[in-house]
Amino acid sequence: MTSSEALLDLAMKMPKAELHLHIEGTFEPEQMFAIAQRNQVALKYDSVEALKTAYQFENLQDFLDLYYQGMSVLLKEQDFYDLTMAYLKRVHEDNVVHVEIFFDPQGHLSRGVSFETQIKGIYGALKDAERDFGISFKLIMSFLRHLDEVSAFETLALAKPYLEMIDGVGLDSSEVGHPPVKFENVFRECKALGLLITAHAGEEGPPEYVWQALDVIGVDRIDHGNRALEDEDLIATIKHKGLTLTVCPLSNLKLCVVDTLEEHPIRSMLRLGLNATVNSDDPAYFGGYMNDNYAALVQETQLTKEELYRLACNAFEGSWLDASIKKKHIKTITDLFQNVV
Repeated sequence: MTSSEALLDLAMKMPKAELHLHIEGTFEPEQMFAIAQRNQVALKYDSVEALKTAYQFENLQDFLDLYYQGMSVLLKEQDFYDLTMAYLKRVHEDNVVHVEIFFDPQGHLSRGVSFETQIKGIYGALKDAERDFGISFKLIMSFLRHLDEVSAFETLALAKPYLEMIDGVGLDSSEVGHPPVKFENVFRECKALGLLITAHAGEEGPPEYVWQALDVIGVDRIDHGNRALEDEDLIATIKHKGLTLTVCPLSNLKLCVVDTLEEHPIRSMLRLGLNATVNSDDPAYFGGYMNDNYAALVQETQLTKEELYRLACNAFEGSWLDASIKKKHIKTITDLFQNVV
């Protein structure tokens, strides 16, 4: 076995935490069609093959248009359960042992699907996978940034009876033109409720959006953060605060944030001392779950063993797990790496 093959084998076997995953973005075409038929929802594609062909897009907005159409088939608690369980079964095969997943309640509320229906289906699957597969979890409710703050406040009000199921709040959807400052007040209330905060910033938006995520809404973590590397003061601030970046390599490639994985900034982030992690974002649409992302990095970026180790540990260190559990997972990773020459 060559050193590259050994590194790839190590990447596949090591325990993983996924911190940036949109559950609606795990909708495989076959399952989307099956649930559409179950609920008698008409899709504009006449076959699974036609839908798969549509999973080609040139930018974030093209993807989002398809993403929201896929949401339309989710109507019942069982639908949300089945979608979530399919993802959890899939990543169990990739040795993912902890997940922190986003869901987009506004995308379903606008279709008349209650908050209760959504969260009970998602949470039920997470609890069952914890029991059956040993996958621990945190659940993050995201606000859609292309909607207004009034809508975010309305969603937060609906979430309050279920706060024992919710660990954090995020900010996603179309980034450009929708800066974090737009949601300053609702995130202030979220913090007052004891919720952890994360936000998509610096994927397509400028470094200023990352500054706002830090200074205006006070994030505990940054989702993506690629364009933070354009600002040396911002790099220093993120490093000083010890914030984790939930980076999504294959997502960035698919959405043309980078032209090739060779030029992806994740290794630069590590060299700068930033806490970069590997995540799949919307794997059904972007062509890769966790092991696919790690395999692509190993095969196309000359990732080193030390960098692979750092990425694996960063994910647990940046998670919202208790310190003792983080320590246990990191020891498992360390022992595994020490046994590989």
